Amino acid sequence: MIHRLVPGDIALYRAMNVMFGVAFEDVEAFASKPPSDAYIETLLAKEHVIPLVALSNGSVIGGLVAYELDKFEQERREIYIYDLAVAEAFRRQGVASALIAHLGEIAAKRGAWVIYVQADYGDDPAIALYTKLGVREDVMHFDIPPAKDEP
Repeated sequence: MIHRLVPGDIALYRAMNVMFGVAFEDVEAFASKPPSDAYIETLLAKEHVIPLVALSNGSVIGGLVAYELDKFEQERREIYIYDLAVAEAFRRQGVASALIAHLGEIAAKRGAWVIYVQADYGDDPAIALYTKLGVREDVMHFDIPPAKDEP
């Protein structure tokens, strides 16, 4: 079952973050500074933030976090998949595809013209999945630090 997280789903949010940490092999990033319940509630209330979980017997087995972005060049929006992971025991069973399909339904209702996602070189399962679902573009990604206040 796919469920969009809404205010009140704090336990599911936290379970998704634990699953992400394990799946991405980066438990430190996902567990070292957990957000407060108030922050989670505010985040889950935002319409442009789209967190989805795949559940099996009430447990989180997959998760997807996407963001809706309004465009300037036309009256349209696009959806960016920021995080997508499935617990190891449930991989290759269509969970990621089901999460993306559910996001596709949300995107259509919201008037989005495209859903896009990045994949890392060497992440062959992700690349294979995204190639099956869409058109590949090779782009570069840069992390630019925010401006720092001068003393």
